[in-house]
Amino acid sequence: MNRKTALITGSSSGIGYELSHLFGRDGYDLVLVARSKDALERIAAELEGAHGIAVQVIVKDLSEASAVEEICRTLKDSSIEIDVLVNNAGYGVYGEFLETDETKEMRMMQLNMLSLTQLTKKLLPSMLAKGNGKVLNVASTAAFQPGPSMAVYYATKAFVLSFSEAIAEELSGRGVTVTALCPGPTASGFQINAKMEKSKLFRGKVMDAKTVAEIGYAAMGKGKRVSIPGVKNCILAQAVRITPRTLVTKIVKSMSAAAK
Repeated sequence: MNRKTALITGSSSGIGYELSHLFGRDGYDLVLVARSKDALERIAAELEGAHGIAVQVIVKDLSEASAVEEICRTLKDSSIEIDVLVNNAGYGVYGEFLETDETKEMRMMQLNMLSLTQLTKKLLPSMLAKGNGKVLNVASTAAFQPGPSMAVYYATKAFVLSFSEAIAEELSGRGVTVTALCPGPTASGFQINAKMEKSKLFRGKVMDAKTVAEIGYAAMGKGKRVSIPGVKNCILAQAVRITPRTLVTKIVKSMSAAAK
């Protein structure tokens, strides 16, 4: 009865799935949010069997504007208070801005930014009332520079990083921490959904979702504000601070292009 509860969005695969197991291992009850009912129910049964925890499934598409209100209504009706919020759900749209699908980009902005912000706004007050809680927002190394060929996606992740760091400072000393996890290219299915499997960014070995989740989980536990998995990713994220912006955009455009 004294177990804490973590809500994880985008928990049916990739980093979100791996984070679910880490929380379950440490005795958290879970609320899993994603679009796929079958996948969520299968994972819930897996987690309950493996860790002896309670798992609630909420099937919602966070790219829809009404989703957050509906999630919060379900939590209230079930008398569930959230101790840890993981805003992991997100996707990318690949291609030149004038050629990409406007509807997909508007839904991506709703998912990557608006729903993340609204869910954080709704769930923070109860954490603050208890003087204890954590928020883990999954951003990206894309947050550190503009991204030709994925202009809107990179911009959404810059928002997540800026937003996370700002509210982390606002909440300083109040018992609630906010961590922005900024992974580089990760083998998580993201590149397939974004239709960028042939991009140079995913050429060669990339970090796996389990490793990224473990690094982010540890950083969240320590209350770190920003976590960048991998030495190479850390160096690249810092390098853009001293590199001329016009050169940065040319490099990113070249790396985003399809490998020959």
